[in-house]
Amino acid sequence: MTTTTERHIVIGTAGHVDHGKTALIRALTGVETDRLAEEKKRGISIDLGFAPFRLPSGEVAGVVDVPGHERFISNMLAGIGGIDLVLLVIDVGEGVMPQTREHLQILQLLEIPRGIVVLTKCDLAEDDWIDIVEEEIRDEVAGTFLSGAPFCRVSALTGAGLPDLLSTIEATLNILPAKDPAGPLRLPVDRTFSVPGFGTVITGTLLSGTVRPGETVEVQPPGEKCRVREVQVHGRKVEAACAGQRVALNLAGLERSALQRGSVVGTPGIFEQTERIDARLTLLSDAPRPLHFRDPVHLYLGTARVVGVIALLDRDELKPGESAIVQIHLDRPLVAHREDRYIVRSYSPMTTIGGGKVLDPAPLKHRRFRAEIMQGLAELESGEKAFLLQKLSALGVARIKDLEQLSGLGRERIGDHLEKLRDEGRIMPLAEQWVDAETLASWRHRLIEETGRFHDANPLAPGIPHATLRGVLPGNLAPKGFDQLLTELISEGELAGQGEWLKRPDFVPTPSAEQAREIEQIEAAYREAGFLAKNKQEMLERLGLDPARAETCLTFLFGTGRLVKLNEESFFDEATYALAVKALRVHFATQPTLTLGQFRDTLGSARKPMQALLEHFDALKYTMRKGDERVAWKLPTEP
Repeated sequence: MTTTTERHIVIGTAGHVDHGKTALIRALTGVETDRLAEEKKRGISIDLGFAPFRLPSGEVAGVVDVPGHERFISNMLAGIGGIDLVLLVIDVGEGVMPQTREHLQILQLLEIPRGIVVLTKCDLAEDDWIDIVEEEIRDEVAGTFLSGAPFCRVSALTGAGLPDLLSTIEATLNILPAKDPAGPLRLPVDRTFSVPGFGTVITGTLLSGTVRPGETVEVQPPGEKCRVREVQVHGRKVEAACAGQRVALNLAGLERSALQRGSVVGTPGIFEQTERIDARLTLLSDAPRPLHFRDPVHLYLGTARVVGVIALLDRDELKPGESAIVQIHLDRPLVAHREDRYIVRSYSPMTTIGGGKVLDPAPLKHRRFRAEIMQGLAELESGEKAFLLQKLSALGVARIKDLEQLSGLGRERIGDHLEKLRDEGRIMPLAEQWVDAETLASWRHRLIEETGRFHDANPLAPGIPHATLRGVLPGNLAPKGFDQLLTELISEGELAGQGEWLKRPDFVPTPSAEQAREIEQIEAAYREAGFLAKNKQEMLERLGLDPARAETCLTFLFGTGRLVKLNEESFFDEATYALAVKALRVHFATQPTLTLGQFRDTLGSARKPMQALLEHFDALKYTMRKGDERVAWKLPTEP
């Protein structure tokens, strides 16, 4: 069984075609990574090859053998991401060649953490010659991540130098940090095939998270959920595969035709496809020409390859050797996350010209030459905390799951950042969500101001309805968060609660003299009608009152409790309603059930107002309807 305490390492190769990468892996692992008939016929690697590699310590690392030919650079790029250690393989008979340089540029742009320079075919050269070649190579890698890397001289044919290479690999791997398996599952697909009797199988390097048989995963694209039938690591079934391992997944319920190299298998609900990204782009110093606004490029991210259009935001051209924050518009969606590294190649002829890092995988479309936009993007680039804070500000309020989806960080890591930001007073929790402090302050002010405006516009209303005040704030604020905010404002004396209404503490509904006369008319009419009160329209017509003017008077009567609203058309005065509640208690003191007809006859009313009254009692949970009868549920106690 795979456990999270193990180290999971992936080693990759790089280098010019026919410099001995595949032969070296065969000598180290005993596995022939050239699996295609054309590869064996032509004697060169065309697609990615994979092998398990048992180290002297007993640990098993995964090996990705990439093709070196210029025509297959896209295949190389699909496999080189996510590796922990690269073996830059150079034939001592030829030295540094064009694909050696291009692969080195790609490795540098992808920020591969460690590397070893492996001089191959040393059995065919004299030591003096090898010394000269090694010196040239050291000059070539100066200023790159390989400037202080170890050099190993080997012969895959005779085995010379392999023990030294093995010990060097192990020593280098020992200083690499362990991967965190607790983040969301993310597995870029680099190969798909079908196995008779089993169905669709995908392979890839697990970048984050853990995957187990029986789990439901989501594949983007096509954006479908499916079940993991089986998990394999290096050809053997496992109960779990963790970040840093080469993994094969047998997926149930997903056709191979729906998959492609570049798809991502992930935790459901976390990953989304995007058609544009904000990114830092660095153009190589030896790029053949500057990049101009809206120039197309081939973009490689993870195992995906798309065409991107470069939107320069603060300049009209990006010169060789320069770096800038850009927005890249993609010709088809892919899955990207913050901090993902990518490579760009010129549209035609295709050659590697630069690369960089994703800053925001789901940005809005930006307008050019805007200082505030560039400042925001610079802040976004400054670190994880700044990214989370900016996303909180943009969203208004967010759950940890929302931030996990946007950032690609694990929940524990996000939680640590949020706690630090709270300690700094920059964000605050609202129930299960988080909001930045400035937004929260503006919301509090808005609720207080809106309540005051409502009082001005509705001077007879007891306050602003809870639902109306809720509509002032964004819809993504959860009800629990809104209730917490109201509770805080009430406890601080900024607002006061009165049933379903909120009001300013000093607000008292005060009718004018004319309104007071109409209020008395309405109340007297309902008091006189008692249980025979008609619907609202008939009652107001009898009084000769304008319905629009009368509405504010009715609101005042409801707020003060002098009228009780059963529904939008039926009302009872306070005393009549109290008699109805008493009659309900009296009835159930001796009877197990109640019908509408019984209550109508008891109160001497009509069917329509009694139906409204009993439905009102049902809503209050005084009674529960069962067919044509009602039974007592939570009867009110006698006042």
